[in-house]
Amino acid sequence: MSASEDYAPQGSVLVGPGCWVPSCNFEPRKNDGKIDLLLLHYTATPTNDYALELLTTKAGGVSSHYLIDGEGCILQLVSEEQRAWHAGEASWAGERDINSCSIGIEIQNQGAALARVPEYGRAQMQAVLALCKDITTRYNIAPSRVLAHSDVAPLRKQDPGAHFNWELLAQHGVGIVVSPHCEPDGVLAIKTADELLSLQSDLAAIGYGATTSGEMDPLTVAVITAFQRHYRPALVDGVADRSTVEAISLLLEAIEA
Repeated sequence: MSASEDYAPQGSVLVGPGCWVPSCNFEPRKNDGKIDLLLLHYTATPTNDYALELLTTKAGGVSSHYLIDGEGCILQLVSEEQRAWHAGEASWAGERDINSCSIGIEIQNQGAALARVPEYGRAQMQAVLALCKDITTRYNIAPSRVLAHSDVAPLRKQDPGAHFNWELLAQHGVGIVVSPHCEPDGVLAIKTADELLSLQSDLAAIGYGATTSGEMDPLTVAVITAFQRHYRPALVDGVADRSTVEAISLLLEAIEA
């Protein structure tokens, strides 16, 4: 797919010709145009060319505002003013039209197509950091609203995966990381329905589309798993052990600070 060189890409990290590869998959934002969320994905494709095919053609039917390839090259596919089609069925903090309030970044990585998500390269992560910092600065996006696709769609998605380097971003003011003192052990720390209801309420207060049923239903397990991938990746098993419960509390404190 050829890149158009007559478009000035947005953001200071995107310079020079060849950075604009227009997608046909977009539409006007359906809210008041306010952008207050940054969503990170992996492409789950074996090559960058295949990712571009999906993200830019009518047959692919999806898109994102940006694509970062394995070498750290940043391509813009959809203007930030437009609604790209990257989140799908999703929710965060009661908002279900995530595409209208967010900017989406796809990162080339085969992801769950392999038994273990491949590591993200240094040049690639440096590009992710630069782009994320640029976007969050320009739109004043809160660290708590720099999210994984799996955060907003826990029943469907795993990206960008437990091996994504959130810590690098947080060191530069992009996103949040927490460090629980308890080591993960995979032993359920929730003993009563009231304790589980409190945990579910905490997850909902963070923003997750968690049920408040007081039961360990499939959605609750999926939300705990998504939380672990992002904030407690040492053991991703969907079990609310002491380490996970502590990490949830620490994240709430950081958001409310």
